[in-house]
Amino acid sequence: MNEFTSKNVIIDDEDSLVSSRRRFLKNIAYGSLLAFGGTNMANAGILHFPSFKSLALENMHTGDKLKLTYFEAGSYIKDALQEISYLFRDYHTGDTHPIDPALLDQLYDLKLILGVRKPFHLISGYRSPVTNARLRRESHGVAKNSFHMQGRAIDIQIAGVETKRIRNAAIAMKSGGVGYYPRTDFVHLDTGNFRTW
Repeated sequence: MNEFTSKNVIIDDEDSLVSSRRRFLKNIAYGSLLAFGGTNMANAGILHFPSFKSLALENMHTGDKLKLTYFEAGSYIKDALQEISYLFRDYHTGDTHPIDPALLDQLYDLKLILGVRKPFHLISGYRSPVTNARLRRESHGVAKNSFHMQGRAIDIQIAGVETKRIRNAAIAMKSGGVGYYPRTDFVHLDTGNFRTW
């Protein structure tokens, strides 16, 4: 199945509402920074509290596509999170893992800052320990305890958007790790402490 549609099953979670309000205040701060930096904020629309959050994603390895609302009325939608976890699966092994909703919120905020409606191209989402160990043997740039293995990281591209621009917007958010890989043309995001490389 290449495209999914989500059902409106809601997870009750007061913490998600509080967390979203905190993100709203952060949006005001980094939105101002980006406006001064030349990014067009007129279309971004981040200076309001969203009643719902939607994402469009494409897995570059499996061809799976997903466009759905994952947050509505102050809560995360359980079925949508399950569909996202499947899209983020380790395509080498087929293993799935729950994806951190904070990572989805980073993507949502990034989409607003960039003012794009295009899907995020997922290069790497969840990685099983077996896959991560193999990649570590093949490349020195793979962390032993990668956030990918915890469902807390994603490597992305957006068609027609320079990776440098994506990186700059992600850094302005200051909401997790941001890795910039211009040679292989992708940006890494994770929900760890803010840091860049």
